[in-house]
Amino acid sequence: MATVGTRYIARARADADRKLVEADDPLAELQQACGGSIGSRIAIPELLALVEKAQRYGLRLARQFEAIDGEKRITAWVEIVPITDESGEADGCAIDVVSWHSEELPPENDIDAARRRVEINRHLADCTARLDSNQRLLSIDTEAADLVDFAEKAQANVGKPWTDLVRLPGNTHRQPLHWRLLDGASCEIDGSGRNWTAHLEPLGQPQPGSAGFVLYLTADSPLAEDGSGADSDSEDGPSFGRDLTPVLRQPINRIIANAETIRTKLAGPLADEYSSYASDIATAAQHLLALIDDLSDLEVVESEDFATAPDRIELADVARRACGILGVRAREKGITLVAPPEGESQLAIAEFRRVLQILLNLVGNAIRYSPDDSQVWIRLDRIGNRALITVADQGHGLEEEQQQQVFEKFERLGRSGDGGSGLGLYISRRIARAMDGDLTVESAPGQGARFTLSVPAAEDLREKPR
Repeated sequence: MATVGTRYIARARADADRKLVEADDPLAELQQACGGSIGSRIAIPELLALVEKAQRYGLRLARQFEAIDGEKRITAWVEIVPITDESGEADGCAIDVVSWHSEELPPENDIDAARRRVEINRHLADCTARLDSNQRLLSIDTEAADLVDFAEKAQANVGKPWTDLVRLPGNTHRQPLHWRLLDGASCEIDGSGRNWTAHLEPLGQPQPGSAGFVLYLTADSPLAEDGSGADSDSEDGPSFGRDLTPVLRQPINRIIANAETIRTKLAGPLADEYSSYASDIATAAQHLLALIDDLSDLEVVESEDFATAPDRIELADVARRACGILGVRAREKGITLVAPPEGESQLAIAEFRRVLQILLNLVGNAIRYSPDDSQVWIRLDRIGNRALITVADQGHGLEEEQQQQVFEKFERLGRSGDGGSGLGLYISRRIARAMDGDLTVESAPGQGARFTLSVPAAEDLREKPR
């Protein structure tokens, strides 16, 4: 504790309910910067933890705490002395600030900030659509009950601008506008009583949007529980995928989005320790969501009437899209994803969404099990009437016996702590075979693994030459 003659920078007092009832500047200013005020509960996380400890154990504490004040990091040393009333009951704490140091935070990386916002939009979205470079609709995916008519209308208008399918209040300009003007725009959708916000993620480098866009439509509120979802009293009885998955996915997505907002400090200043807690919440929720998706997919692919919707697709485009989605995860481990170069082409007959699902699983596994600072390649090929796409890594590889086991249900080859469900490859092979294709693996210990998806090839039937 302080010796005689210690000069205090500021003094404050907290009551028994941890409310900051008195405070001098700069502590009062920091309380406001963290979202509190004089008379409200202490809003500075680390200081609150110290006050709670002092009150709980009746201890005199001299400790350092850190906090974020706007664009500055504050490091302060405080002395905390519990106060008791006449009857000896705890009556709060006296807080004396001995030292105070502030330093400018490094400027936020614009690229990383943009990526985080994309992740937040992705998890909040009730509807996702793939657009070409002219913002024309290519595909759409939604499970929101109030967007059933919208999704059917979109499927019937593939190839048209997405702005033809929504209303942009107060906007009379010719559509579509430049994507930057539409990113964050409010819109209305027929059949839905909710208000919507559109977010556009540009794909392609060096010109953003040259490879198309991903459109995320986010509602201003969750869908009311009005029984408008799927009928759980169908002849087949309740279904996890049909009945429970949509109900669970929406709140979990909002947990992820809110945790990411806290983690990235988009909502305001926060100590690094609490940002780390928010990161743990987001990671756990993402793991839970992945398990729900896997169990839902398992029910779908094992049903007797499971079928895909084959179309003429470009495998190179799907591969580059998968690399774009998983690029941030790969860079966190220093792994380089080598996608098919621009100009390389391989047409196939398959369902775009299902092929992308398989590739995300294969590339995600390659990132998970590859060493840091290695490479993962995605290669195209054709043998006879089969179009091939191979994902190869530089991991530890698989024994011959493991190559047979890896496609079995719930098989994780003894890796109990990797966060997977053991269903990804099983589901992927079922989907591949439903598309009249297959999923195989070639590997050897110490030589990495090469997973190859084969589907029927498509001839180039363009009326005009390239």
